[in-house]
Amino acid sequence: MGVLSNYEPVNVFQYFEKICSIPHGSTNVGQISNYLVEFAKERGLKYRQDEKKNVIIWKDGSEGYEQSEPVILQGHMDMVAVKVDGCDKNMETDGLDLEVLDGDLISAKGTSLGGDNGIAVAIMLAVLDDDSIAHPPLEAVFTVDEEIGMLGADYIDVSDLKGRLFMNMDSEDEGVFTVSCAGGATATCILPYDTETMTADVLKVRLDGFIGGHSGVEINKGRLNANVTLGRILYGAEYEDFRLISVNGGEKDNAIATYSEAVIAVPKDQIEQTKETMQAVMAEVQAEYSAVDPDIKISFEEQGEQEVTCMTALATASVITCLVNLPNGIQRMNPEMEGMVQTSLNLGILSTSDADVRFSYAVRSSSETEKEFLIDKLHSLTEFLGGSVEISGAYPGWEYKSDSRLRDVMVETYKSLYGKEPVVEGIHAGLECGMFSAKMEGLDAVSFGPQMANVHTTNEVLSISSTKRTWDLVLKVFEKLK
Repeated sequence: MGVLSNYEPVNVFQYFEKICSIPHGSTNVGQISNYLVEFAKERGLKYRQDEKKNVIIWKDGSEGYEQSEPVILQGHMDMVAVKVDGCDKNMETDGLDLEVLDGDLISAKGTSLGGDNGIAVAIMLAVLDDDSIAHPPLEAVFTVDEEIGMLGADYIDVSDLKGRLFMNMDSEDEGVFTVSCAGGATATCILPYDTETMTADVLKVRLDGFIGGHSGVEINKGRLNANVTLGRILYGAEYEDFRLISVNGGEKDNAIATYSEAVIAVPKDQIEQTKETMQAVMAEVQAEYSAVDPDIKISFEEQGEQEVTCMTALATASVITCLVNLPNGIQRMNPEMEGMVQTSLNLGILSTSDADVRFSYAVRSSSETEKEFLIDKLHSLTEFLGGSVEISGAYPGWEYKSDSRLRDVMVETYKSLYGKEPVVEGIHAGLECGMFSAKMEGLDAVSFGPQMANVHTTNEVLSISSTKRTWDLVLKVFEKLK
């Protein structure tokens, strides 16, 4: 008897427990992928496994649904595999130790659970295994390495998929239907600089105490970016009187910077005035943002008089001009979905080398044309100042579809089952739906799933009752897609 044997839906939890017994952290997906292949072989189902271990399994429509429009079911087979300090489990070779908390929450002892996205795989297998379910022709797509950059979705060949109704089960809030996501890229503005040598007092200026957050889903919280704030402080401090030695701040391009610092060369008789001016500017910022970023602060470290190599006056002005004028934050809200960010960017990393200063931005938009124009803005000012822009890690967005058969059916089905409206929203971050919508013209997609909490951590839990309701929703949607 398994830990989950007595819970409904039985087949779903049978497969979820089996999945949890197979190691399947990102990049370690060979065993789980081969298990899916054997599953298809044992049932005589058509399948395809590619070089990266993505798997597609096909199943014909049930009686009366043979000619219905095919439905694509999609989830990813990899999980974020983490464990608590002191746990001796080898997550490369060992399965998980499941337990049920408070009668409803599935957890794994000492490790992450992998409900994201193992429960999607389990639901898909339960559907494929049950010949009593009424359903249209099904194309079940199991991708790999979603958690480390959607690598499987980026690689997979979809030319033999006929469906355009796309049910992605990689959401973690029951009753929330996601219908668009941002595409994005990392844009790094590179500004070379000339140097000069001078004797001056060296002053380190540090800003910290910023709340920060995810540059996609929390960009609408109005929080300050420490790197951008540094630009305001430097500009307000009469920068003609000092020279930059370096500017550095932030840790990840997709995180709102929580700290930033500059090292500057200041004429000896002006260091106190420079500090006072910077403190005055910072006081203005603190007053403006006290409600959303109450703990920001500025500090100084005087390093004494030195002969230093620093940026020239022109280079200093160019760097500060970039910090002040390059765009940052929300650029446009979605005109069709109230409260939804459509286009934004975030100066996540600011760094100085011996040759240049680099401004690394996470650029996001659910409109590909708006994303490209935003990148053009970065090119425009950076190149005007003698620099260049490098683009990496581009991934496509998923635009809101005003006419969606799948969304309409799912909303009406949810209302009829549970007597309330689901939340229909977009997410200002990347999803595999964006990868597939870029490959498959006319894709009609909805992302949904059962309730989970603390995903990607050792406190991750999956609701049993919510999984049952999600299962019922899937089956009823199938019935209505005849």
